[in-house]
Amino acid sequence: MNVTVVGCGYVSEFYAKTLSNYPELKLVGAFDINDAQVEAFSRRWSAKKYTKLEHALSDPSAEIILNLTNPRSHYEVTKMCIEAGKHVYSEKPLAMDAPSARRLVDLAKQKSLYLGTAPCSILGETAQTIWKALREGIIGRVRLVYANFDEGMISANAAPWEWRNDAGVPWPAKDEFEVGCTFEHAGYILTWLAAFFGPANHVTAFSSCQIPDKGIPVDRMAPDFSVGCIEYSENIVARVTCSIVGPRDKSITIVGDDGVIFARDVRDDACPVYVRHIPAKRWDGAIERGLNPFQKWLESWLRAIPWSGGGWHIQRRYPFARKPTGRFVSKGKRVDFCRGPAEMAQAIRQNRPCRLSAELGLHITELVDVIQNPDKSAVRRRIESTFPPIEPLSWRT
Repeated sequence: MNVTVVGCGYVSEFYAKTLSNYPELKLVGAFDINDAQVEAFSRRWSAKKYTKLEHALSDPSAEIILNLTNPRSHYEVTKMCIEAGKHVYSEKPLAMDAPSARRLVDLAKQKSLYLGTAPCSILGETAQTIWKALREGIIGRVRLVYANFDEGMISANAAPWEWRNDAGVPWPAKDEFEVGCTFEHAGYILTWLAAFFGPANHVTAFSSCQIPDKGIPVDRMAPDFSVGCIEYSENIVARVTCSIVGPRDKSITIVGDDGVIFARDVRDDACPVYVRHIPAKRWDGAIERGLNPFQKWLESWLRAIPWSGGGWHIQRRYPFARKPTGRFVSKGKRVDFCRGPAEMAQAIRQNRPCRLSAELGLHITELVDVIQNPDKSAVRRRIESTFPPIEPLSWRT
């Protein structure tokens, strides 16, 4: 299917680099309000340059629009695209609040068009492997999830306005600070939890801005730290933390009656998944009991090493549900951004629901809004939106 990019900023390079993984997707055009950016993108990736959004939307060759604009522009741009009769795959979030996202969902239904939204990492090998392990009951009944998306401290000392992608496009520091890390990043975790456990029922949240001055003037500084305790069915509780203040930690830990599932980086599509049994199995337990006194001895002598509390535990690598294939953005960024557009294109061809549905995007938007802006609602907020069950990919239990 033919794809047109709207928004040729920082993230567009990541989509363009992974588009070649999917021969069924063809980049035909691009538009951006910044003429230099769309000129460079069109030349670099051999796409037709549009000087106005209306020209892109009136071109019958464009079937799917990738909305990669500023998050606060997502609603208006997606609305225009749907009204023009185009399927839309939007970068996260779908909109900046749940009512706006719901209007887009309703509009797409009225027009019988597909509307999907990033992130698509739930389709990646790591997420699918965790999902398979949960379906197989490897750790028994799930009780608790700890999930983090801490990017490390992004302050004036880091000078993020000087960051550039491979095409030389700057990281949009001002916009990132105004939109906030929760709207930008929480979706990576929340989409996984939605697939694993279904719709959230309640959220209790807190957020704050710990570094008001990050080195550049902004119109309004969004929270740079947030934490939400999310309640799912079957009494499953997830603690989700986002920040651009805390040390880098993008891990997920899922605790069940019989063990723990752990992955170090939810932003790595090919991150290994580990399982630890509770209590440790016979030989594992014996090894742990033998090693932990040695750890205490080492800790007393090598105090510069940041030892983890609670002793060493044996974790076994869980086999990937699907072997990692394809091309990632780079060795340091093992992410395939075009899984989402490819999933939508396949759903359109097969006339089936898209796994990254508009309803899922609405649900994630509602959750993110509550977590970043807890003052808008009661201490414990009931989540109103829901979505159809999400199907895993090629594996089956």
